[in-house]
Amino acid sequence: MEKIIEATISIFSISAIRYFTFAGIPFVLFYLLMPAKLGKFKIQQKPATKKDIIREVWHSMQSTLVFSIIAVALVFTPLHQYTRIYAHINDFPIWYIGVALVLSLIIHDTYFYWMHRLLHHKKLFKLTHLVHHKSTNPSPWTSYSFHILEAVTEGLVLVPIVILLPMHPVTILLFTVTGFIINVYGHLGYEIMPKWFRFTWAFEILNTSVHHNLHHSKFKGNYGLYFRIWDRMMGTEHSDYVKEYDRLQDQRFNQKPVEEKNQNVQAV
Repeated sequence: MEKIIEATISIFSISAIRYFTFAGIPFVLFYLLMPAKLGKFKIQQKPATKKDIIREVWHSMQSTLVFSIIAVALVFTPLHQYTRIYAHINDFPIWYIGVALVLSLIIHDTYFYWMHRLLHHKKLFKLTHLVHHKSTNPSPWTSYSFHILEAVTEGLVLVPIVILLPMHPVTILLFTVTGFIINVYGHLGYEIMPKWFRFTWAFEILNTSVHHNLHHSKFKGNYGLYFRIWDRMMGTEHSDYVKEYDRLQDQRFNQKPVEEKNQNVQAV
């Protein structure tokens, strides 16, 4: 038991440092140091309030504790025997770490989409997901701001991942860090994708900060985490998403909206 407590404290401490680092740095840059200079990148012009930030950090620490407990249960308790977590990094080729990371993100996105839609059911929304949606204008601090019951459902994604995939602890660490960085980007409140991204195949597949920001401002649609695939397949992508992304691109780069460009091309 002492080992489990020590592991929980250790993982929670590391995770809390990660939260304040990866959420704090972009918050300082975008919200404190350069809000005027980066104003064209802002999706919603209203600022995040101190009250919102305090609430978000408080709930994020609760979520971080829940995630830490789940990780400890899977690695340091008898539950470990039911997982495919392997200790020796050479048990699989080194390149498999990258493959497992990509597959784990795909599993997470699928899990998140359906869990997220379920939490929007009227009987569950006020009980759990409303805490996250109090942040109608999200900031990096919103990333882990969940009701404790939602934090449990969020963290349990690690169970199917380590049951289905052989995962080295390094891969699990990469999964949590990568997922959190993407999560911070989704809640950043600013769109930072480069100009060329709009006209690539990746735009058709990957989510953006605008994509998730619309979910917070409209409350419905855009349920995916990393990818647009499930939203597009299930018809739940917000109808204004591409239009809103193009509006922000025009705001950022002072260029003609994409629709107007396409009309000019067709006219030629």
